[in-house]
Amino acid sequence: MSGRLLRLVCTTALAAQVALAPSAAVGVPEPTERPVAELLTELQRLYREAESATEAYNATEERLKAKRGEVARLDTELTRARLALDDSRDTAGRLARQQYQSHTDISPYVRLLLAKDPQHALDEGHVIGQLARDRASVTTRLAQDEHRRDTLTRGARTALDAQLALTARKKKALDDVRRRLDDVQKLLVSLTPEQLARLALLERDQVDRRQREFLDSDALPATDLPASPAGEQAVRYALDQVGKPYETGAAGPASYDNSGLAAGAWRRTVPRTAKEQWARLPKVPLGRLRPGDLVLYRPDATHVAVYVGKGKVVQAPGPGGRVKVTPIAADPVLGAVRPA
Repeated sequence: MSGRLLRLVCTTALAAQVALAPSAAVGVPEPTERPVAELLTELQRLYREAESATEAYNATEERLKAKRGEVARLDTELTRARLALDDSRDTAGRLARQQYQSHTDISPYVRLLLAKDPQHALDEGHVIGQLARDRASVTTRLAQDEHRRDTLTRGARTALDAQLALTARKKKALDDVRRRLDDVQKLLVSLTPEQLARLALLERDQVDRRQREFLDSDALPATDLPASPAGEQAVRYALDQVGKPYETGAAGPASYDNSGLAAGAWRRTVPRTAKEQWARLPKVPLGRLRPGDLVLYRPDATHVAVYVGKGKVVQAPGPGGRVKVTPIAADPVLGAVRPA
């Protein structure tokens, strides 16, 4: 959460207080007298919940994208299956008409005995037999095409139902993000400028202490290990985004959330959400950390940053903020992963 209060003190919260102060009728909460440390803990909890909701939104959006692709693929296959079925039906009808026109109740053996030209009778019998075999083959293909069409129809219907359910879930997840951010805003506008200033100072002291303890623990290598070429590219990309605004669900190029920045730095070759990045990418000990690696935060892996060396990371801190360079221990470190 490092820097969140500082930016919100200077922007959203104070601006809201100044704008709302002249009129008590607009419902600005009375300043609270709770201890500053308790307020900071409460704000940090609200931010964690907001980021967790953002991760749920991003995960749903990724599943929705995949489902849209599946629906489109099934629709294309269903169209092809219907065309193939129509073709099989046309062929079956044509062969049926040909066989009907060539049909006779006299057996091929009797026709051969009575024919003036036995070779012609043999040839005609061969043609009739071939028509029968062709019709049997087309009938089999017709049944297979009908089965494939029916299977694809059921699959497309199921995929579409799942897409609609994911769309509803995505809206619910986004509403959850907004609701939790509203809770943050309500708490902030209830505070006096003096409380906000003390909160910002307490948060900065907390980050400085956590960073000192982290570095004193020798968790990081004494000197930065060399980055891979891809890692160097990721670092350059992340640094180039510094100053761009945070936006829930954004992955660039104009704005980012934290996992969107990590995915963008690695050219979207990594999973979209922090949880999936932690779950699916190779873990790397912090003692082997090198620039370009991704640092994950909190026990539930709901925040991620790009390590740039010298104990620093680039991250999109959260709502109301901008992409920035921060100490690696600005939030409780969970571990690190190394994209291929």
